[in-house]
Amino acid sequence: METPSLQLKLQAPWEEVKERMKENDFRLTDDDLAYEPGQEEELLQRLEKIMNKPRHEIIAYIESISFNSGIAG
Repeated sequence: METPSLQLKLQAPWEEVKERMKENDFRLTDDDLAYEPGQEEELLQRLEKIMNKPRHEIIAYIESISFNSGIAG
């Protein structure tokens, strides 16, 4: 059974979200956070392994960083 494709809901540009994620989690690298729209599945699979969190928590984390770009994380 194929999972329906999902799209991350980002308010801030991905480059900004990626930099904030690296600041919050030193284990994350540019390669880990490589992302192009339409490649959410690959990004989430990498982050699930590295962060050891379920997918829904990773999605919520990414989206919360995107929507709170002006607030210190």
